[in-house]
Amino acid sequence: MEDHNADRRPITDWLPITKSEVLKRGWEELDVILISGDAYVDHPAFGSAVVGRIIEDEGLKIAIVPQPNWQDDLRDFKKLGKPRLFFGVTSGCMDSMVNHYTANKRLRSDDAYTPGGGSGFRPDYAAREYSKILKSIYPDVPVLIGGIEASLRRVTHYDYWSDQLLPTILESSGADMLVYGMGEQPLREILTRMKAGEKLSEMHDIKQTSFMVDKDAVPPTELRDIELHAHEDCLQDKMKYAANFKHVEQESNKTQADRILQRTGDRIAVINPPFQTMTEAEIDRSFDLPFTRLPHPKYRKRGTIPAFEMIKFSVNMHRGCFGGCSFCTISAHQGKFIASRSEESILKEVEEVTKMPDFKGYISDLGGPSANMYKLKGKDMSICDRCVAPSCIHPVICSNLDTNHSAMTNLYRKVDEHPKVKKAFVGSGIRYDLLTKSYNKNADDSIDEYLEQVQRRHVSGRLKVAPEHTSDDTLRVMRKPSFKHFKEFKKKYDAIDKKYNLRQKLIPYFISSHPGCKEEDMANLATETKELGFQLEQVQGFTPTPMTVATVIYYAGVHPYTLKPYYTAKSREEKENQHRFFFWYKKENQKWIRDILSKRGRKELADSLLKGKSQNTPKWLVEKRKQLGRK
Repeated sequence: MEDHNADRRPITDWLPITKSEVLKRGWEELDVILISGDAYVDHPAFGSAVVGRIIEDEGLKIAIVPQPNWQDDLRDFKKLGKPRLFFGVTSGCMDSMVNHYTANKRLRSDDAYTPGGGSGFRPDYAAREYSKILKSIYPDVPVLIGGIEASLRRVTHYDYWSDQLLPTILESSGADMLVYGMGEQPLREILTRMKAGEKLSEMHDIKQTSFMVDKDAVPPTELRDIELHAHEDCLQDKMKYAANFKHVEQESNKTQADRILQRTGDRIAVINPPFQTMTEAEIDRSFDLPFTRLPHPKYRKRGTIPAFEMIKFSVNMHRGCFGGCSFCTISAHQGKFIASRSEESILKEVEEVTKMPDFKGYISDLGGPSANMYKLKGKDMSICDRCVAPSCIHPVICSNLDTNHSAMTNLYRKVDEHPKVKKAFVGSGIRYDLLTKSYNKNADDSIDEYLEQVQRRHVSGRLKVAPEHTSDDTLRVMRKPSFKHFKEFKKKYDAIDKKYNLRQKLIPYFISSHPGCKEEDMANLATETKELGFQLEQVQGFTPTPMTVATVIYYAGVHPYTLKPYYTAKSREEKENQHRFFFWYKKENQKWIRDILSKRGRKELADSLLKGKSQNTPKWLVEKRKQLGRK
């Protein structure tokens, strides 16, 4: 759908992306040029827009080059000339390899961050390739890289797509500095110091940055140094690679972290500790910047940008996740401590959304990485300051975690009261384990009030939750709670659904081929979910991505904390076999399932899965199927 509101705004409402737009602002020279793998959408959910607006907010001249052509004469990299301070580089909101390839390494045919959803507008390993190009054209101009792709490749990492260990992206890209995590705080300090005349090459003490120096030139510090096994040692010994990860994860999530060093060849990567979690005022400042909330007008004739269409009427309430799931990169990038916006800032954005010309009264999401972590934090933060645990809710919910959900419930109600909002959905997944008293021993009645508010007012026909598996052994590897707690949650959900005659589906997400998961575990998953009345449609195969526990296990074969070995499905056949159990109800899979389980001496499991119909299908669903003429 074309957004006609963009036609009525002056082009200078957006950050410039062409030479003519730079000249319209009366600028002859730019301070910073940002290269991005995404199309330019001027919205707080798109990292390049946030970075650009921060640079503008610091009084500097900034332009963006979105999705430059890297296969021609490189004119896109040259069209704006040389910036006075530095080039910024990001591959975009997604890792370019996850963006390009499925879990089975099949090339995707679309790209949600490109107009019209077209593919082929960014290279593989985009952050690395952009940086190499810039260094070849402008060797004397500093290159600062950031975003999720660079952030998760700051040390030796396993690259699933090439099936090898790669060194820090600083080494392979030639970039001068890397900002990891959510970059507002380090970026503002870098800009402040550069405006005062300091060079990027002199900034060795800025938190949440990484850079490389000669092995004899490591800058002094008052911090304690943790020296990881060298990249070359990791290539020779998988155990050393695995052992490195524990230090990286712990230092990424500590409030008082140490500095990390890792040698690569004759140089050393220096990784400074992260900033403290953003305060409410700091995160509000980022979200309150003057975004147009729209794609740049140049894309009007090329079609809509799917990622923007998905979030255009959504509001992000917080960042971070204290779940620490083994397969997830959110805490590695955003941190485990929650940075929550103020009610005032959130309600201000809700008001802006309601003013959009094609707004029909429906906010698609009031959420975050996990929707129900807004405002949750430690009761005594001095205890959190001493903590090195990667998760606040596994293997049990920390007794110091305040899980009161009242702030969320009250905020949802205030959004509901807005005269132009017909309904505000919670589209992000919620942590069901926080909402069950069987698992959450800290829980008060606020979790019941929250769930009832969500089900009655904020569900669009279905609620997404992620138990991820049914096997307790696999769930322990995942850092997820026992499946019995999901069953408890489902009872609670069904009771509220029945009480108000809502008829809203509960949609559980599961993963196949995760480290620690065997074929029999998948058969049990299929059986247990069938008995609960689910016919699974939302399924996912495990994809190893840099800087997760699960990826370390996948490559090294051992858990990085215990060095205990775990089985992992690796071949395409093993992965496809696990995936087939999700679809036990398809005739083409049933003979195979029976044969494979019989060979393993589990005929009773095959009988349970394939004989008869589920006895626990909700009555309302049975009636609905009858009305539709379905059995």
